[in-house]
Amino acid sequence: MSDLRDAAMTSKAWPFEEARRLLKRYEKKAPEKGYVLFETGYGPSGLPHIGTFGEVLRTTMIRRAFEVISDIPTRLICFSDDLDGMRKVPGNVPNREALAEHLQKPLTSVPDPFGTHESFGHHNNAMLRRFLDTFGFEYEFISATEFYRTGQFDEVLLRAAERYDAIMKVMLKSLREERQQTYSIFLPIHPETGRVMYVPMKHVDAANGTITFDTDEGEEMTLPVTGGNVKLQWKPDFGARWAALGVDFEMYGKDHSTNTPIYDSICEILGGRKPEHFTYELFLDENGQKISKSSGNGISIDEWLTYAATESLSYFMYAKPKTAKRMHFDVIPKAVDEYHQQLRAYPAQDAAAQAANPVFHIHPEGVPESRMVVPFSMLLNLASVAGAERKDQLWGFIQRYAPKASAETNPDMDAAVGYALRYYEDFVKPAKVYRAPTDLEREALEDLKAQLAAYDGPLDDEALQSIVYAVGRDRFDPLRDWFRALYEVLLGASQGPRFGGFIALYGVDETQALIDDALAGKFV
Repeated sequence: MSDLRDAAMTSKAWPFEEARRLLKRYEKKAPEKGYVLFETGYGPSGLPHIGTFGEVLRTTMIRRAFEVISDIPTRLICFSDDLDGMRKVPGNVPNREALAEHLQKPLTSVPDPFGTHESFGHHNNAMLRRFLDTFGFEYEFISATEFYRTGQFDEVLLRAAERYDAIMKVMLKSLREERQQTYSIFLPIHPETGRVMYVPMKHVDAANGTITFDTDEGEEMTLPVTGGNVKLQWKPDFGARWAALGVDFEMYGKDHSTNTPIYDSICEILGGRKPEHFTYELFLDENGQKISKSSGNGISIDEWLTYAATESLSYFMYAKPKTAKRMHFDVIPKAVDEYHQQLRAYPAQDAAAQAANPVFHIHPEGVPESRMVVPFSMLLNLASVAGAERKDQLWGFIQRYAPKASAETNPDMDAAVGYALRYYEDFVKPAKVYRAPTDLEREALEDLKAQLAAYDGPLDDEALQSIVYAVGRDRFDPLRDWFRALYEVLLGASQGPRFGGFIALYGVDETQALIDDALAGKFV
């Protein structure tokens, strides 16, 4: 453990870099509350999505990295802003008409359209918790409704009334002139209608902890800021929450980054210490557009897990969080194969290399052994050429290549076979486009077939790759044109696997037959 801690203190892996930055926060004095607090927030107006997964996962990676380099206890809070008013009726719920009359009510006061929980907010909170539990996250859940109504927020809310002008000064600088005229950090909740009201304040009484305002109907009303009668606008709420809980670390997407000075200032005005932050870049769809819950572009958690295991998604989330990344179906095979490459490398690495290996951060309780004897991308090519529709068809090839492998001894391989069949059917098969070879390519393919016919060695990737390489080397400059020809003529794809490995898996005789069919024009 000491070797690992030493390695972690100099590692360039981003979770360790963030953990060390957080440790500096308490290098002179341990936290008075006795622990370091990580927080991640959630707006429960809709179901959890892939961004939620990424945010909690990355926060957890930093938390685990911190636990490697420090003995200070840690906590992770998932905070649900369920006192927020429902601004519009979601498009993906039943009984939408019945929800319309509850607009602007807190989500925990809106009836559950699914009929399974006491409110829509409770329903979505349950979905969030089930979602987090499914992936094994360790966290504590806090509902904003409970936080406000049970008095846990009262001290900070009273302080917000005392320091109202200072907080308003911060907020007004960030607003357009028209918005400044009606803005207040406090949003009263009407005691009769239950609706969240967006109204200007007539008076804030710091001594009595009350606010006075006119309702939308013109009636003057005074309410205490405590006890859940009032909630804070979302930006002040962010900073106030940090102050109330003593949050030490929170990450969020780049779209929040311009608000960071606002959150920090409000936290400090309210007597808190601003936390450490980590801003990550956003995910993009296949067209380079920001992935959005409302537009439904990009890829969902369920969609990813249809074609690959959770660990591959964790690997994708780990890689370069400060770089915007396309998140579409075509990134899945690469993520799967790179994840298993890192698994295979891990056992032979020293402590420094292990600390920098993504799989260490994906598997904090112990890195498993990879039992993938064939890369995922190779399985896709094999399924394509063999026209496979069942697992046993692919396993026939796999076991000839790796006789000791089986579904029982290689469960990750068996799962990958199932994923590969689904991925091939949905993405590879519809996109296959073969072409006829040029005269030079035909000559090379005939030579390759002859060389394979004369080959009597084992199914060895390197030996077979040497044959493929030698055939192309004398004919193609650059050599990649030869490999592109193999993929386009034989596999119907623009790119593909290391071809020697493909021959070893598919079979020498079978590859000769494949060349014959291509030269006979059967694929075009």
